Amino acid sequence: MELKLEHISKSYGKNKALSDFSMTFTPGIYALLGPNGSGKSTLMNIITDNLKADAGDIFFDGENVKKMGVRFREKIGFMPQYPGLYPNFTAREFLFYMATLKDIPKKQMKDVVEEVLSAVELSDVARQKISSFSGGMKQRLALAQATLGDPEIIILDEPTAGLDPKQRISVRNYISSIALKKIVIIATHVVSDIEFIAKDAIILKKGVVIDDASPAVLTKKMEHKVWSLHCRDSEVPFYESRYRVTSISKAENDFVNLRVLSETKPTEVAEILSPTLEDYYLSVFGKLGI
Repeated sequence: MELKLEHISKSYGKNKALSDFSMTFTPGIYALLGPNGSGKSTLMNIITDNLKADAGDIFFDGENVKKMGVRFREKIGFMPQYPGLYPNFTAREFLFYMATLKDIPKKQMKDVVEEVLSAVELSDVARQKISSFSGGMKQRLALAQATLGDPEIIILDEPTAGLDPKQRISVRNYISSIALKKIVIIATHVVSDIEFIAKDAIILKKGVVIDDASPAVLTKKMEHKVWSLHCRDSEVPFYESRYRVTSISKAENDFVNLRVLSETKPTEVAEILSPTLEDYYLSVFGKLGI
């Protein structure tokens, strides 16, 4: 199975949302990382045919998806960042409705719906109306509908937004379990969610791919560049003006611990830390993801 994008570009007026994007996807999890406006949503909407590219082509197993038409769209499960749910439906009714739209055979529907409800831990509230759901519950329901019908390509936009830590772990595990024979593309701002499950992280900035490698390879680029620094509260502005400070935690009395990114040792007493993918991300985009 292969999804191949060749020279995809898209502009909104004078704003270039994607510039000459080319990538080949095979089964496994791919992460799209970048700040707002980097082109992640544009790319996902082009793949799902919700948006037309200005230039470029997409191929699935060697066939142009423009010629495939509905045959290609049937292979996709999509979870948008702001999914449209029907508040007067129960969770089960909604999934039966989506299963009907996806032409899942009636004799399979019940088993398929119950399976995804269980996978996203919504079985116990399956008869409740969606209007009564919390944001996290709605997020999990949107994920469930994206995986209905066993699609070969699953595209998820911020799948763990609004989830508590336990739910995030559960959703991550579920995504990992279904990605063995599927192409899964995840756009997220929660870098830690994909650090250990993605086989490839695609770093986008203003519509351009600026890096593309496994999380392990990207993290390795930060070796000997992440430091722990102990200082007084009053000294924090001094260090923030000279280094990229990625976290501040309270210590005893009026002292704090800083996590600092620096090519060289920032002070005599600074201690080296093991880097994370988030350290790499912040080295590229800064604290505010700019």
